[in-house]
Amino acid sequence: MGLFKNIFGPNAYSNRELKRIEPIKNKVLELDEEYQALSDAELKGKTAEFKERLEDGETLDDILPEALATVREAAWRVLEKKPYPVQIIGAIVLHQGRIAEMKTGEGKTLVACVASYLNALSGLGVHVVTVNDYLAKTQAEEMGKVLRWLGLTVGCILHGLTNEQRRAAYNCDVTYATNNELGFDYLRDNMVTHKEDRVQRAPNFAIVDEVDSILIDEARTPLIISGRGDKSTDLYAIVDRFAKTLTATTVVEMDDKVDQDAINDTADYIIDEKAKTATITQRGVKKAEQAFRVENLMDSENMTLLHHINQAIKANGVMKNDIDYVVKDGEIIIVDEFTGRLMMGRRFNDGLHQAIEAKEGVKIKSESKTLATITFQNFFRLYTKLSGMTGTAMTEEDEFKEIYKLDVIAIPTNKPVIRIDHNDQVYTTEKGKYAAIIEKIKECHDKGQPILVGTVSIEKSELLSAMLKRKGIKHEVLNAKQHAKEAEIVAQAGKYGAVTIATNMAGRGTDIMLGGNAEFLARADLRKREIPEEIITEAIGFAD
Repeated sequence: MGLFKNIFGPNAYSNRELKRIEPIKNKVLELDEEYQALSDAELKGKTAEFKERLEDGETLDDILPEALATVREAAWRVLEKKPYPVQIIGAIVLHQGRIAEMKTGEGKTLVACVASYLNALSGLGVHVVTVNDYLAKTQAEEMGKVLRWLGLTVGCILHGLTNEQRRAAYNCDVTYATNNELGFDYLRDNMVTHKEDRVQRAPNFAIVDEVDSILIDEARTPLIISGRGDKSTDLYAIVDRFAKTLTATTVVEMDDKVDQDAINDTADYIIDEKAKTATITQRGVKKAEQAFRVENLMDSENMTLLHHINQAIKANGVMKNDIDYVVKDGEIIIVDEFTGRLMMGRRFNDGLHQAIEAKEGVKIKSESKTLATITFQNFFRLYTKLSGMTGTAMTEEDEFKEIYKLDVIAIPTNKPVIRIDHNDQVYTTEKGKYAAIIEKIKECHDKGQPILVGTVSIEKSELLSAMLKRKGIKHEVLNAKQHAKEAEIVAQAGKYGAVTIATNMAGRGTDIMLGGNAEFLARADLRKREIPEEIITEAIGFAD
């Protein structure tokens, strides 16, 4: 049965590929004793030696075993973390331009560091792509210590850097950045007048962390750079007042079974929950013609008015506060549907943002026009070599092959998995489901067992929070509203008796340790003692 599974099972392809990688991994491990015997100066000197060999015509594959053995020993000396054999396999998979599926907690950050070192020796640059600024910063600090110790330069792209700082970071051997920062810098580089004003080099090699989230879930998300368009008019506010007088009916999905005539008689517009659209009915059109004193709303001269009405009914009927956007400091800030994070500086296009501003009664800003745009899918295909890591890639294996020509290799865990993955539980009503969740939380909490609850939206996380408050259970809520505290809250989700409610992507990539994350506990303690933030950063950081 085991043999049959290996040949025809879901991981059959991975198992065959792992057999091919096995001899390369063994070559790396065989060098361990020899490299342990090297002095610090000799180990550091390997970087210059490898670069010289590459200049003399050798390839990265030729120097791979020695380069990986070097960075493996360096990681031990600098961080006291020696990559396990499975992590070496992961690094080889990344170097080959493939996707490594590694279970949560298997040390993907270190795997990326090992693969980065080898590829950075070419001098063409390596981009390690993370899902948020916090991860880019912490990974650049921690893994950067190993890479800098070996004589390489490490940069980190964060929001708010100047062009000079960005250029310096992109010119480093290894650059840590978020997918958004990389994409927007690429767009800005394509808008400059002079070549020397660009900040990026030619895209060479990218290692994408949480690759399924960035290359599949957000693949079609367009990055847009906008410029000021026509001045905003009062029409948004006028149309919003009109939209608020209309009645809506909601359908799960518009199809042939929906009785259009019945709806036209009773509602002014239809909300399609699945497609997230709002469509005005004949009754709504008649009301609009009367309200705005036009003969035929569908005439070409009334297209602007019709467009404003369509956006107003979408803003009022479809777009929900605390799910699609939040109102903060008098501004409408978009909530990313995939990550639950606030997307600062981003705006809905086609006047939808202005329609929401009118709905929420905040200052309506002028419309903007698109100056440059690209999707993540098209952006990441520009790289000469692309690779990625995630805990969940097999489910999207076909898409990765078809769109990016990337194959997925499932890397075995360092130790057998002892966690039990229970079957899903299905409830007939939402009320019953939430009652069961609260009961389970209470049961775990009474034993002191830490529990992390994942939700799909801010609204759901706050509903659960309200129910826990009524039960008197102390808990932390983590959603887009706590964006800055995200990593610190999630890091403590493993403390005795901790109850943490989080949107599905909040804190992704942060280490949760049973008993609590000592580093974050120390940071909180130092803050209580009123020690300045810059000294805390210096004390717990990985600066040289």
